[in-house]
Amino acid sequence: MDQVEALRRFNRFYTRRIGVLREGLLDTAYSLPEARVLYELGARGACGASELARDLALDAGYLSRLLLGLKRRGLVRGEAAAADARRSVLSLTGAGRRAFRTLDARSRTQSAAMLEPLSAAERARLAGALRAIESLLDGKVSDKESIALRPPRPGDMGWVVHRHGALYFEEYGWDERFEALVAGIAKDFIDNFDPARERCWIAELDGKPVGSVFLKKESKSVGKLRLLLVEPEARGLGLGKRLVSECIALARAAGYRKLVLWTQSNLEAARAIYRGAGFKRTRQERHSSFGYDLTGEYWELGL
Repeated sequence: MDQVEALRRFNRFYTRRIGVLREGLLDTAYSLPEARVLYELGARGACGASELARDLALDAGYLSRLLLGLKRRGLVRGEAAAADARRSVLSLTGAGRRAFRTLDARSRTQSAAMLEPLSAAERARLAGALRAIESLLDGKVSDKESIALRPPRPGDMGWVVHRHGALYFEEYGWDERFEALVAGIAKDFIDNFDPARERCWIAELDGKPVGSVFLKKESKSVGKLRLLLVEPEARGLGLGKRLVSECIALARAAGYRKLVLWTQSNLEAARAIYRGAGFKRTRQERHSSFGYDLTGEYWELGL
């Protein structure tokens, strides 16, 4: 399906699902714009008209007409600001607060009813998709505090292999031989896992994996950092730095004297993270891999 048409189809589906086209939103006497104004004033307590117009992306003249209608119905009042009598501060009347509570309660009930038939995994998947929609269309990123690190579960190794293969093809053009390399690393980790000195971290956002890193035993005194990955939707939150920090902390606790890694000269974001964590590049070599001529780099960190 054409991408523009897919977005338009979703818009039609969702506006129909939440009843936006009905005469009164949520079986009330208020239109969608009126309900949004009541909700914003109820949630904020009070604010200026210009602030409200900006945050709701409404034309000032249109908002003025909406407010006039709500004031006539006894739901909204405007008072001169204490610091500047020329500025009007909007707030809800007692009747407006009751209308806000009704709208808020019915919206929560409607949302809960849509989620009720879904399993926990489906709800997590939906939450992640909604967060992605907001982030992509509004240019906002998720709060870094909402990302959790956890041990791997069945299926995660397959995700690590798949996402490395797909993401590095999309961003660098690397072919399936890179995916095969990652699959071999994951298999070796599972087959020879030492729980005292090795670890895999999976970063999760709303039930969806968005990052990974591995600590692998290279020798009795040397640990190796492998398979650092951060999904595009989770970038900009310091997740890569956080994953590397976890790896370093465990390497120290496990008694390794040195932590090493192998990367490529064109992976600028990863190299910046390693450099920031104190790793030093010890040598480099040219090689042909994954369909390209590359420069491999060996980095290490004394512990």
